[in-house]
Amino acid sequence: MAALPDPALGDIVCAALRRQVEKLGLSIGDEPVWAQATFVETVDPYSQEINLIGTWRGQARYGTVTIFPDRRIFAEYQVLLPHPAKEGSYVEAVQVWGLPEKLRGDAVLAEFSR
Repeated sequence: MAALPDPALGDIVCAALRRQVEKLGLSIGDEPVWAQATFVETVDPYSQEINLIGTWRGQARYGTVTIFPDRRIFAEYQVLLPHPAKEGSYVEAVQVWGLPEKLRGDAVLAEFSR
């Protein structure tokens, strides 16, 4: 298991994920919690660069964060709540990506099965 990355970076990533949820008018409370993620280093098969992968699991929701060597971030965290404005749909997850100082994001929507 790799060392936990900078807590300040964690605050940025977790806050960005929560903001994506809040933009939809929903809340996932104080999730995700950076200190609850476990991290491992992986080697990208194409670039051979070492990426740091964090995973949140064991709670009500699952999520991952990838920290690339050039400081780019990609994170996804489950929401699993009905969409407040789209009947028959729910917010499966939210994603954020980019450099820590300029993270962008979006929601992943799905339809309820019938």
